[in-house]
Amino acid sequence: MTGYGRGECVQAGFKITTELSSVNRRQGEVAVTLPRELEVLEAQVRDIVNRSIARGRLTARVSLHAPTGQTFARMHLNVPLAKAYARELNKLAQQLGLPGTVTLDHLVRAPGVFQTDEEIAEAEAFWPAVKRALEEALGALVKMREREGAHLARDLAARVAAMRKSVARVRKQAPRVQKRYREQLVERIHAAGLERPRFDDDRLLKEVVLFADRSDISEELTRMQSHFQQFDDCLKSREPVGRTLDFLAQEMNREVNTIGSKASDALIAREVVNLKAELEKFREQAQNVE
Repeated sequence: MTGYGRGECVQAGFKITTELSSVNRRQGEVAVTLPRELEVLEAQVRDIVNRSIARGRLTARVSLHAPTGQTFARMHLNVPLAKAYARELNKLAQQLGLPGTVTLDHLVRAPGVFQTDEEIAEAEAFWPAVKRALEEALGALVKMREREGAHLARDLAARVAAMRKSVARVRKQAPRVQKRYREQLVERIHAAGLERPRFDDDRLLKEVVLFADRSDISEELTRMQSHFQQFDDCLKSREPVGRTLDFLAQEMNREVNTIGSKASDALIAREVVNLKAELEKFREQAQNVE
């Protein structure tokens, strides 16, 4: 499911900004981007996100910066680190036989030589602010996903309603199939120049019984009704149901295929085509559900 949320919190003169965005994905995946000074908080950020998001690809971006117009962040020179860079770079130049020496320009560009108050601040001290900004962003994102979920629920319900009507027509037609088969069998025997058998003829009855057994779809129709009921239960649930809907779509497809292979009837075959069309739309939408 798609959504976006943004949250902010200020602590000790620093502003924490969190942005969350999610897109549809069958499985759950969380990507977290943190400033270098807050990287140790990644596990805590993931833990909070995973409590609210079970499905989809979610990207979390956290930034730490001074409020606009303030310049209180002081620069610090990490002299030991600069000396280490100079020593190792000079050694590397000698080993590779490269001309020239390490300059000041090289050193000031090296990571960590210049640090601000932000970089040397303790990451854990900023966790309360990060958490508040993250929870604010999550609240906005979840609301947006809930609105999308309401639209998806209506669409899925319409698909199931259409499938219910098709199943009802199949159930109504099923008893007629056996009667028509018996009549057609009698007509074929007569057309072959043989004596028309009575409807209570044992051989005829045996053939009809065998056909009825092979073409019986009552069990599949009952299971379809059960799947529809489970869908209704999902609509009432407040827990993530996306994977449950995936499973229901898979099981309904199995029943529809069996009905299509068993029932030798044009009307039922037409309804099977309708069922498969609606079921495919249902399956595609179900993959977007949390």
